[in-house]
Amino acid sequence: MRATFARLVLLAALLALASYADALAYRPFDGTDAAVAEPGVLEVELGPSQYLEQSDRHFFVAPAVVLNYGFTDRWELVLQGNFSHSLAPDLATSSLLGNALLLKGVLREGSLQDQPGPSIATEFGFLLPGIGDEPGTGFSAAAIVSQRWQALTVHFNAQAALTREQHADLAFSTIIEGPHDWKIRPVAELFYERDFGGSETGSALVGAIWQVRDNVALDLGLRAGWIDDQPLREVRAGVTFGLGGFPHR
Repeated sequence: MRATFARLVLLAALLALASYADALAYRPFDGTDAAVAEPGVLEVELGPSQYLEQSDRHFFVAPAVVLNYGFTDRWELVLQGNFSHSLAPDLATSSLLGNALLLKGVLREGSLQDQPGPSIATEFGFLLPGIGDEPGTGFSAAAIVSQRWQALTVHFNAQAALTREQHADLAFSTIIEGPHDWKIRPVAELFYERDFGGSETGSALVGAIWQVRDNVALDLGLRAGWIDDQPLREVRAGVTFGLGGFPHR
């Protein structure tokens, strides 16, 4: 199964190099932007190899995948999941985590769509059960506001959820990007989440996005923070690419 998945990802990457669909990386963040894929375009956000350290637990995430398909004007379908592999010698397990099926739509076209004022979007849908961990089904809904100026772009995310364990959850994220015209632009994110079942997370990320070409972007992010007073460290690296020409209504 993993070999088949890897071959599909490789094929998609090769096809992307020949496509003309624009791709804007919103890796390596926890939040997102108030924009969606164009109708008939599939955007693939791929983290082929990432490292996560939570307290004394170490994980290798390979791959982390988000698929965004623009199925109509101003709306896309989002499918995501992460293959997580524990690096503990006595607990070498693998799990499919963070699964979700979401709808994302632009409610107001603004600066991200070359229109005046802020861009406003929503994203909502189901948190799906994992394999090897995260049993149960939840639901999330988010509001996203983005504003682009010549020297700066800011994205603000606010999300409310019912977790897979049936707990209320709130999360907030603020993303700051350098000048959009730069080939390599610096980026940062502040993130906070409160799971009312008892967990609390805060983190900061710094990194960069390299827009290799219109339809290919590479990203690197270093994240540090805490989960319930325990340290959190993470290295995120990946690629976002666009595939065009799919049928749509």
